[in-house]
Amino acid sequence: MEKLEVVWNPENQEFWEREGKKRASRNLWISVMALMLAFVVWQIWSVTAVRLNQVGFAFSQSELFTLAALPGLVGATLRIFFTFMPGIVGGRNWTVISTGALLLPAIGIGIAVQNPGTPFVVMALLAALCGIGGGNFSSSMANISPFFPKHKKGTANGINAGLGNLGVSLVQFVTPIIIFVPWLGMLFGGGQELTEGNNIFIQNAAFVWVLPILFVTILAFFGMDNLPEAKQSFKQQSAMFKEKHTWIMAWLYTMCFGSFIGYSAAFPLLINSEFPETNAVALAFLGPLVGAGIRPVGGWLADKVGSGAKVTFYDILLLIVATLGVLYFLNAGNVGGFVTMFVVLFFATGIANGSTFRMIPFIFVGEKANLAAPILGFTAAIAAYGAFVIPKVFGWSLSTFGTANIALYLFLGYYSISLVICWYYYSRKNAKVKC
Repeated sequence: MEKLEVVWNPENQEFWEREGKKRASRNLWISVMALMLAFVVWQIWSVTAVRLNQVGFAFSQSELFTLAALPGLVGATLRIFFTFMPGIVGGRNWTVISTGALLLPAIGIGIAVQNPGTPFVVMALLAALCGIGGGNFSSSMANISPFFPKHKKGTANGINAGLGNLGVSLVQFVTPIIIFVPWLGMLFGGGQELTEGNNIFIQNAAFVWVLPILFVTILAFFGMDNLPEAKQSFKQQSAMFKEKHTWIMAWLYTMCFGSFIGYSAAFPLLINSEFPETNAVALAFLGPLVGAGIRPVGGWLADKVGSGAKVTFYDILLLIVATLGVLYFLNAGNVGGFVTMFVVLFFATGIANGSTFRMIPFIFVGEKANLAAPILGFTAAIAAYGAFVIPKVFGWSLSTFGTANIALYLFLGYYSISLVICWYYYSRKNAKVKC
């Protein structure tokens, strides 16, 4: 890796065309690969938990939802700390460390799931370690944003986050296939017999990611840069906590990304619980796929319209309509309509993920421009608690009332409040802040 010694000034067009664009693009695409693997590890349990009791474990429904939710709780908490790490130790350095750390849960899960006698507390610890993947999002976003000029930040952040988010869909698509591949399973232990007599190799769900993690860790070491100008002490970055708009944007980003990652963690288990007689759980990957894939469009659309707030406002309306649709088809017992409306819900979260993140660099300008990067990371940290809260709320609703309706009504209320907040502070005609 060539050492970066230039003064980084992406707003200077001559510098950007001569050197900045190439370096920024290289760092962005390596970051995308690292972030995709981070999301893969973060959401391994969302699909692995569905299979545990089929291979000899005897966990309750609440315990299974807890395994799906724990990575969200730990990941969200780690994001608060990871937000500051690129500014303290350098973006390239932290990408190498945090990506390499994904090997811990990947290898640990592959070993533990082969023994039905593994205690729940061990499984819970491994689920917690998957939170490292969740924490990586904040450091990744805080690292990439300073590489790009202001008018390209929405698109760049959308690509980094959106394609990185595809790791959720990737793990949910690959896992049901890879666990039936015997040659990989036989390399790392025997198979497990299902009740219908078929053999699966559940350890493959974790072991298949070990080599990609190693490869991307090495790629980040040799291919990424540290931006000297981006380094800030914790004290400098902590000034963001005094800003009112830090907390408002944390609320709004939780509305969209918290929903995306929370629904991603809960969706397979929710389908399995509400429609157990169907095979619709195999379609669970479609929601995260659509939500992650459309996220770059949200950032791009906000750049084109010139207002992330307007895009976010109308998108919240779509979130509300889609949630009402989910409720309707759930009560009608229509699995096709239920899955379809959930995919629309994921679509709406993806657009808002991109447009909301684009708002932050336009709110914090001038003397406060240096706060934009850590605020991107911090709002992502708060929003990530959705990965814990949403599965737990669904689990509570199902165990207490026997239906997911109550959970969906609570989320509907949250979206309605978010609509008012977005309109009042940012999207109405006389709003003081235009973003």
